[in-house]
Amino acid sequence: MKHLILTVAAVAAVSGCTHTGKIDLLRSGSTSATITLPDERPAPEFDSIEQSLSDTLRVRDVQGNELLLMNAVKDENGEMVAHDEIRAAVVSARFRNVAERDGKVDIAFDVTVPAAMTDSDWMLRFKPLLSAPDGVRELENVQVTGARYRKRQLKGYERYQKFLSSIITDSTRFIDMRQLEIFLKRNLPQVYRFRRDSSEVSEVEFMSAYGVSEQEAVRHYTRNYLVRRNRKRMEMKDKMREKYIKMPIGMDGLRIDTVITDGSGDIVYRYVQTIDVNSRMKKVSVILSGEIYRDDKLLLEIPGSKPLDFYISSLSTLADESPHYVSTVVYRNAEANTACYIDFAPGSSEVVSTRENNSEEIDRIKHNLTELLENETYLMDSIVITASCSPEGSYRTNTTLASARAESVKKYFRDFVGRKAISFKTASQPENWPMLDNLVARDSLLTTAEKADYLTLSGTKDPDDREAAMKAKSYYSHLRSNLYPRLRIVKFNFYLHRKGMIKDTVHTTVPDTVYANGVAAIKDRDYKRAIELLRPYKDYNTAVAYCSAGYNASAKEILESLRKSDKVLYMLAIIYSRTGKKQEAIQSYIDACRLNPSFINRGNLDPEISSLVKEYYLEDLLFNN
Repeated sequence: MKHLILTVAAVAAVSGCTHTGKIDLLRSGSTSATITLPDERPAPEFDSIEQSLSDTLRVRDVQGNELLLMNAVKDENGEMVAHDEIRAAVVSARFRNVAERDGKVDIAFDVTVPAAMTDSDWMLRFKPLLSAPDGVRELENVQVTGARYRKRQLKGYERYQKFLSSIITDSTRFIDMRQLEIFLKRNLPQVYRFRRDSSEVSEVEFMSAYGVSEQEAVRHYTRNYLVRRNRKRMEMKDKMREKYIKMPIGMDGLRIDTVITDGSGDIVYRYVQTIDVNSRMKKVSVILSGEIYRDDKLLLEIPGSKPLDFYISSLSTLADESPHYVSTVVYRNAEANTACYIDFAPGSSEVVSTRENNSEEIDRIKHNLTELLENETYLMDSIVITASCSPEGSYRTNTTLASARAESVKKYFRDFVGRKAISFKTASQPENWPMLDNLVARDSLLTTAEKADYLTLSGTKDPDDREAAMKAKSYYSHLRSNLYPRLRIVKFNFYLHRKGMIKDTVHTTVPDTVYANGVAAIKDRDYKRAIELLRPYKDYNTAVAYCSAGYNASAKEILESLRKSDKVLYMLAIIYSRTGKKQEAIQSYIDACRLNPSFINRGNLDPEISSLVKEYYLEDLLFNN
């Protein structure tokens, strides 16, 4: 990756020039913060799995001719000469391409402070500012501190520490111990023995000996003037810190603070900042400004430089956005179903909308019917209505009642539909024993023994005998009160067909929304989600997601199994370069450029390729062919 140099131009100062003279020169505009760019592209440091055995590589050019490539430079006659080092040449530039990998980019630049700009009595603070589409970010400052400046800083800390040391922290120092001992020895010799007694003395013993409490004795011999003076010093701590420490020494907000003892050489600091990027971030800019201090006084603000732009290149742009389809079978016929609880009076089949929750249930069925009738894709052919009863009463009576209730519901909803050509059919289930079996198995109030007993009774073939046997059980009242009402339901089965379709089935393709979301995740640089969505497909875009996230082995396995298109070859070149397979990387890159010449320029954007282009002068090879 190229490295950017933020250079503060040298101050035209001579030996013996005063501080005022230097500042005047700065204010005159003879110097300003500038940005320059060295033509330097060091090879990226990848975790190499395989290393080339030789600096001489054998590849084929775009015409198919075999070539030998060497790590080489041109001599003064223009001839290629093998060499192991390529030195950088500084050129003016306003931008740099940086590669996004795994949602991050490294912004790298050098902060260079010329020796002529430094002074032993000054502190220079440089402030890099990063501007991106999502806002402006203040980077950590770079600070250059003169030796005499730092000496004065340390002196301030020493004076403040001396002040802190004068604050008494041991409260016994406030007591006049000598006078206390004299008093005891002369007036209370019987108490004086406590002076050297290390045993614990209770407050009661102390008071019986002194005639006063311990607290009263201590207060009597406390030097209150010391207490007052100490309290005042405690209250002055913050004020004295400001007085003595005018420019604190600290690393908060600082990347580096270097101390210079003389101005014999330039100071260069390599600044690398890793930032997270999203799909909206195509470019970020860096501006450098600064300040010059002498003690706590700001001598000069160094104006901001012209912005240095970083254009972000990403492998996400290589994703294939072609539509992806999946085969599906379209069926002519369709079915929908629902159920409702219509409450009937005991022994009655009349539908009464005002009874219990009937109004709500009937409205729900009407809403379902309306949606199906207005559906743009399907036409309704028929409706089958099935009514069921609970087990109380005779099976014969329930058979008649269930059939009558189904007919009553059919008439009610046929009137609602009107003259539409829809066939209404009815069916009945006199006693809904299968549903009762299921409700008993899932019931939380019945004991295991009661459920086992019910299961035994359910084997009785005659439903009337089964109902009679259950009436004798202690849990019957629970069944009748809580479970039986749920058996009295009306089921609706709606049968439809697709409009305009004659065949029963048609095989067709539809857009694969899962795949489309995976490609969108690549474009958004959300590679973790892209891998989750695209992993089952094991295709080119899956490899792009793997490669972007740094999963080289998984990407390589997929790419090597695919047809060698221009994009596949370019991605393979990146993977081979990362894993140290230079010859395979260069050959894949040349083949990609042969199929798609636009990859010649693209190679300058990706460090895995640009390092090889520079090292082996591939641009000359590709453009000459």
